[in-house]
Amino acid sequence: MTGPHQTTSPMSGRHGSAMNQRTLVTGGAGFIGSHLVDLLLQRGDRVTVVDDLSTGNRSNLPDAHPNLRFIEASVDAALKSFGPGEVFDEVYHLAAAVGVQLVINEPIRSIHTNIEQTAALLRFVADRAAPEHPAATFIASSSEVYGKGVKAPFAEDDDVLYGPTTIGRWSYACSKAIDEYLALAYHARHACPITIARFFNTVGPRQVGEYGMVLPRFVRDALLGEDLTVFGDGEQTRCFCDVRDVARTLPVMVSESRCRGRVFNLGSDQPISISALADLVIEVTGSASGKRFIPYESAYESGFEDLMQRQPDLSRIRDAIEFQPRIPLAETILDLAAHIRDAAPGNQP
Repeated sequence: MTGPHQTTSPMSGRHGSAMNQRTLVTGGAGFIGSHLVDLLLQRGDRVTVVDDLSTGNRSNLPDAHPNLRFIEASVDAALKSFGPGEVFDEVYHLAAAVGVQLVINEPIRSIHTNIEQTAALLRFVADRAAPEHPAATFIASSSEVYGKGVKAPFAEDDDVLYGPTTIGRWSYACSKAIDEYLALAYHARHACPITIARFFNTVGPRQVGEYGMVLPRFVRDALLGEDLTVFGDGEQTRCFCDVRDVARTLPVMVSESRCRGRVFNLGSDQPISISALADLVIEVTGSASGKRFIPYESAYESGFEDLMQRQPDLSRIRDAIEFQPRIPLAETILDLAAHIRDAAPGNQP
């Protein structure tokens, strides 16, 4: 039995057994989404994945599984195609623009994706909600919502501070904040059981570096024997959490009534500088690579601003579900390196 401060197993559903539970995952072919789908299929859910494959990859999902339905489409297009009888027990909204580089390069697409697709998903959940059994819904947010931050570590009820609208990187923070406002409004006005988590630097197998993600970029370069590129002076600190720790936590949050209508930080709270991260990658992979430092302006845009610290306060989630990451960063690096090697063109069948 689950007590006031015990963690529900991610392999159980809201009603005990999750067998034949109907679950929708948007962005399910992406990095975090595909790990979540693996767990949901393992517990017996009938999973519908919606992904337009703009940043996700169909190969992240099983080729054929009797309980998996894959729809290649935008979220709003897929939802419009569902018949009136199409209802779900749980909904996980992970579809979003990802990565600083993508936000800088394609700001219009990123803003439209984050706001419009979330709005469509929330309308769908509210319209299909049965009073006796509304879909428990998870909305993915980001630590970017904190903007420049007013103190460290970041707590969910802290004020937020953004830079000017002329600096494009803050558009992502604003768009994810709008997602949170919308989700909380749907919870308050339509009684939708909605839970929100702000991800902090989730890393691990299946993550790619094309969109500005630092760890897969470091690991790839270390495996190639190339110098690891560090932006700025490398003294900025981040907290990295393995995707498998994050994915196993999402069904627990969705099934826990104390998480509904609330925002949670989700990640590790153990900081490491980016320069030290590069050193750790070189050590763990046994690489002969060195490091090179370049200004942010050379990597992104003139006037780009970054935070020196990005560390979550995890008090709220630990109180709700006793969350604790299990996988050490060195193990994550090894597993990510193995995934990158296996995905290399010469290793494809």
